[in-house]
Parts: sequence; structure tokens; C-alpha cells
Amino acid sequence: MEKRFDYVIKTANQIYVIETSFYGSGGSKLNETARSYKTLAQEVVTIDGVTFVWFTDGNGWKSARHNLEETFDVMEHIYCIADMENDVMAKIFK
Repeated sequence: MEKRFDYVIKTANQIYVIETSFYGSGGSKLNETARSYKTLAQEVVTIDGVTFVWFTDGNGWKSARHNLEETFDVMEHIYCIADMENDVMAKIFK
């Protein structure tokens, strides 16, 4: 399957493939996105030199908390807006 990521950052040692999303309200889309990115993270981790990063936020996650927690268990790099405001990108994209 072919996947287009929102952003790609290439450093001297790593390629970071990035997805971004914001959900102001709940719904089935959040659950499907969390499941999809969980699967994607499990596939990308098998590729040397590539790291999957997901930036997501919004009140919609309150209703889909369980699926988000499951994805947190699998993904090393999942962040919210507050993380970005606290310079998480400078820490990951070295």
C-alpha cells in the first residue's frame, strides 16, 4: 500500500515521517485513525532509519480515549500541541 505523509523530515541519521490531526469533536473517524496509525507504527518500526511521528490533539479524543491509549502503548512518538509548545520537536529531530 502507498502512503503519503503530511510531512517528512530528513536528518543525517534518520527519516521522520509525520502525520498531524486535530479533532474538535468525537466520532468514528478518531477511532479509525488511532487503529490505522497503530498498525502503521508497527509496520514502520521494522524499517531501519525511519521513524513515525504523530502530532494530534483536540477535545474529540475525550470520547475516544481508549483507542488513543492503545496507540500510545505501541507508538514511541505521539505528541500534542502542548508538547510542541515545550520544544519536543527540537528533542526528537536531532
